[in-house]
Amino acid sequence: MDARSYGVSRLALVPVRKEPDDRTEQITQLLFGDHYEVLNYSANGQWLYIKIFTDAYEGWIDRKQHHSITPEYFNQINHANFKITTDLTAGILYKKNPITILLGSIVPISNSELFKLEEQFAFNGEAKSLGQKREFEFLKSIALKYLQAPYQWGGKSPFGVDCSGFTQMVYKINGYSISRDAHQQAGCGRLVASLQSGLPGDLVYFYNESGNIGHVGIILEDHRIIHASGRVKIDQLTEEGIVDLESNVITHRFAGIRRILINN
Repeated sequence: MDARSYGVSRLALVPVRKEPDDRTEQITQLLFGDHYEVLNYSANGQWLYIKIFTDAYEGWIDRKQHHSITPEYFNQINHANFKITTDLTAGILYKKNPITILLGSIVPISNSELFKLEEQFAFNGEAKSLGQKREFEFLKSIALKYLQAPYQWGGKSPFGVDCSGFTQMVYKINGYSISRDAHQQAGCGRLVASLQSGLPGDLVYFYNESGNIGHVGIILEDHRIIHASGRVKIDQLTEEGIVDLESNVITHRFAGIRRILINN
């Protein structure tokens, strides 16, 4: 196998790991339709070191979960306005096999027509154009679909998600591409001067105990925040930080706000 090649996820969910070993840390995930470049492979050839196209995130995937594509098709995907799913789960028929895919998966359908591939593919579910930017109300409706999703380090799905995976996926479905990790997201979009200037739909980020950016969420109306901490939930947002509505304790210290939505 060449050291440099290309792939696309044809499974519902693929763990991307820090090291080429199933026992190591999951740092992110591929959902169905996510495409990537293969930069290297492990000494035994069983693991691929990949770079995800949408956020340039790098990590290891099991070769058995790799689906190879040509450089031409990779470049075609880069410029295609495919659909992104908006249902919690949806059904596809891929090479005559049914697969359940998750919220935020990319399906190769463009202009409401089946994209002409060598693959046999059919989709049954709700989706929107990946590049179509939507308003806050739509973003809120997507964020609420993740409500009560359990926290999972490196997760990006409604069945397990971390704080920055949650915000990244909500904005992605809304038509906005942002970085993967919390400290990276703190540099996305436009800086908002203060909490008083914050609007529903803005991204808000917080310090951890070490004084670094370690948590993110999305502002809702009435000074509330939706974020992933133990589970995806809604809490109160103050100038000091997040007030947990169950314990009335401040759980995260406020650091700043970024405006991602262009119509905010």
